[in-house]
Amino acid sequence: MTGGWDGIDEFVAVAETGGFSRAAERLRVSSSHVSRSVARLEDRLQARLFYRTTRKVSLTESGRAFLARCQRLAEERDDAFLAVGDLQGTEPGEVKGRLRMTCATSYGERFVVPLVNDLLERHPQLSVEVELTNRTLDLVQEGFDLAIRLGRLNESSLVATRVAPRVMHLCASPAYLERHGTPTRLADLAKHDCLIGTSDSWLFNEGMEEDGREWLFRPRGRWRCNSGFSVLDAALRGFGLCQLPDYYVKGPVAEGKLVPLLEAHRPPNTAVWAVYPQKRHVPPKVHAAIRHLKAGLAKRPEYR
Repeated sequence: MTGGWDGIDEFVAVAETGGFSRAAERLRVSSSHVSRSVARLEDRLQARLFYRTTRKVSLTESGRAFLARCQRLAEERDDAFLAVGDLQGTEPGEVKGRLRMTCATSYGERFVVPLVNDLLERHPQLSVEVELTNRTLDLVQEGFDLAIRLGRLNESSLVATRVAPRVMHLCASPAYLERHGTPTRLADLAKHDCLIGTSDSWLFNEGMEEDGREWLFRPRGRWRCNSGFSVLDAALRGFGLCQLPDYYVKGPVAEGKLVPLLEAHRPPNTAVWAVYPQKRHVPPKVHAAIRHLKAGLAKRPEYR
C-alpha cells in the first residue's frame, strides 16, 4: 500500500474531535482538505472509517480498530522526531512547538495567562493557545495538551500534578452579620442568605479535626453568578454568606471587610491541579509549563 502517512493525521483528528471542521481547526487547515484526505485514506484501505450524517460523525468498527493503531504510531513518530531533534543539538532547556491548554476563566485571567506569557517570552520557539472556559473540556477529544483544574478531580484517566494549594473559606461582611447574626454551627447555615457561585453545594468538615467526615450543604439564596469576583463583590456589599477560595478572600479578610466563619469546619484542602492525558512520554513543553506555573504561583501573595 502506498501513501505512507497521508491522511493519518487528519483521520486521527476527526476521530478525536468528533467532526471535520473541529479537526480542521486543530490542524489549521481547511475542512475540505481534511475531508479529501480522509476520503483518499478510505480508498487506499478499501474500508469505510466513519459514519457521516449532517449532524454527527462517528467511527465504524473498522475505524475504531484503525484509530488505536494510528494513535500509537503517531505517538511513536512524535517521540522519534523529538529524539532526533535532541541529537541535532537542541540546547538544554529549549522548549518549542504549540502548547494548547485550558483553564477556568477568572482564575486563568488572574493567575495562569500572565505566567504563560512569561513562559512564552523565555522560549521564542514556543507558541501557545489558551482557552478560558468554565466548562470541563475533554482534553483528548478536543486536542489539548494541558488543563489547569480547580478543586477535586473526577477523571482518573488523566495524569494530575498539584501546582498550588486551594483552601475554601466561608465568609460574610460585618454589616451582614450585624443584621442577620453570626452562624456558630453548621446547622445555622440554613437560616442565612447564601451567595451561590459555580457549585450547587458547599463542602464542610463535619467534625473539628482536619480528617473529619465531610458534610455537604446545598446553599439557598436570591443571588447567583458563575464568577468568583462577582460573588466576592456581593459578599462585600452585605448580600449574604459566601464560600470562596483563599485567593479571593485573603485580602478582604486581612482588611476587615470580610469575617471568616466556622473555620473549624473548613473542608479538607483542595488544590489547583495541572492535568494532562496519559502518555508514555510527556512533551517537554508540558513539563516546562507545569514547572513554570508551580514556581510562579508559589510566589503569589495569595498563596503565601
